[in-house]
Amino acid sequence: MLVSTPKPVAEILSALAGETAVFVLGCNGCAEACKTGGPEHVEQLRRDLVEHGKVVSGSAVVDFLCEKALVAFRLAPQAAALAAADSVVVASCGVGVQVAAAVLEKRCHPAANTVSTGGEPGLWRGPERCGQCGNCLLSYTGGICPVTSCTKSLLNGPCGGSRDGRCEFEPDARPCGWIRIYERLKALGRTDLMLDVPGMRDYSRSQPPRAYRSTALWDLEQPPGKVPAAGEEVRR
Repeated sequence: MLVSTPKPVAEILSALAGETAVFVLGCNGCAEACKTGGPEHVEQLRRDLVEHGKVVSGSAVVDFLCEKALVAFRLAPQAAALAAADSVVVASCGVGVQVAAAVLEKRCHPAANTVSTGGEPGLWRGPERCGQCGNCLLSYTGGICPVTSCTKSLLNGPCGGSRDGRCEFEPDARPCGWIRIYERLKALGRTDLMLDVPGMRDYSRSQPPRAYRSTALWDLEQPPGKVPAAGEEVRR
């Protein structure tokens, strides 16, 4: 399971600058359990966006956004609403955002940050991986995670060692993550976003939040406890 906390609405709106119409997509899996996805949170997110002047062309909730085939099948009836949207706001963990971006070929914005719980996050099929960095930047990297797609987890572009689109560390097996990001952004017509990625990473946000250590999200032997609500500050 991947644990996520909601991003502030102001941060989501900042990523949506210059975009008018959006589609809201949620996950009924891990994100629903964390109250960062699921029908109720998607509806609240829709209302928040409308309140701030955005046009919501449609919304949907998929049982598991980490399953590409399921996402493509579930969203097929939403083709018109998705086509009318400038981008998609995704209420899920980082894997769900990456899958949505790969399937939809649209700019996808994370509505949550995925946080570390100090253990194994579980396994899923597909190349998408989430580094649980606590500060999801997928809005600016075309839905490809720089923390996991780059062997050096660089946030501000490729190193000097990539060659012919391959990573110097494993050229036979691994493409350069930042070349992938560039190609995705080029296809979206948004290579300008490469200039907006923050240059410094706050590693403290990768630590397990204190608020979760007394709940079952941290240790199944713990009582359920109180999970922080949307917008509630999580002490670290």
